Amino acid sequence: MITNSSIFGKIFFWLIRPFSFVLTNMKFLSVLNGRNRMNRVFPKRNPILWLVLLTSLLLTGCVKYDVGLNFDNSNSGELVQHIKLGERLTSFSGDSVYEWLNSIERRARQLEGKTQRVSQEEIIVTIPFSSGRELQEKFNEFFNSRANQPSESVGNQSDSQLPKIESNVLFEQNNFLLLVRNRLIYDLDLRSLSLIASKGNVLANAGSILDLEFSLKTPWGAKNIQLTETAIEPEKNGNRLVWKLQPGELNHIETVFWLPSPLGIGGLLIILFVWGGLYLRYNFMPDPRIQFTPKAAAIQEQ
Repeated sequence: MITNSSIFGKIFFWLIRPFSFVLTNMKFLSVLNGRNRMNRVFPKRNPILWLVLLTSLLLTGCVKYDVGLNFDNSNSGELVQHIKLGERLTSFSGDSVYEWLNSIERRARQLEGKTQRVSQEEIIVTIPFSSGRELQEKFNEFFNSRANQPSESVGNQSDSQLPKIESNVLFEQNNFLLLVRNRLIYDLDLRSLSLIASKGNVLANAGSILDLEFSLKTPWGAKNIQLTETAIEPEKNGNRLVWKLQPGELNHIETVFWLPSPLGIGGLLIILFVWGGLYLRYNFMPDPRIQFTPKAAAIQEQ
């Protein structure tokens, strides 16, 4: 069984899988052109270099993956994912990519979500959550689940080529009666998607293949916090912040925002309603002791 990895690693795996025939060609060329000279340029110990180079040329901009968090209040929100595959990718990968989209639909249903199949190559996934803790659990389960892994039929040789990616969301909430202060921390390690040569030079990366975005939408907007060098500067569009994730790098997102508290607002309305009733009763209506005292005296006299 393949070890645990995030969903982005599997995307990259399926992208390079259709080009496995390059490995055979590489061995043939190494005999004709000289084994030593070829190994200095493309180390034979890391054949995935050949795969990514060819893939980056043929599959530029083939996967657009947008992940968004939409908050209505502290007890209501949605995790929305919009995935669109390019025609060149589907023509090369065929049924493998479609099976991957089907697995996303199955995982969404397991987390009480729903899916909208816009087309055969495009899908929108919506997973609701009712608290910060539920958001954290569902997010991390979806992107780090063992269900994200390819089937066992892929083989042990392919297992070693699967990039290892770590994804983790931490969500903290502090209740201030009518408002809730929220702190979102998202760490996504995409350094395994960068192709490094023996001298440390980047030959190719997944940036030309994967278009990844993370967005946050709240009723009153959010404040981006940049405390580390790996923090990403977002683009602001109204009440929505959009971060452009960088393949080949460690992506860190930290933000603070406020949300209305339905529980606190509801409790305040109940208090105001009771206070208003008492105020009207004793200021605009006759005193019950004066209203009913004469009637009680008349009954006693009879």
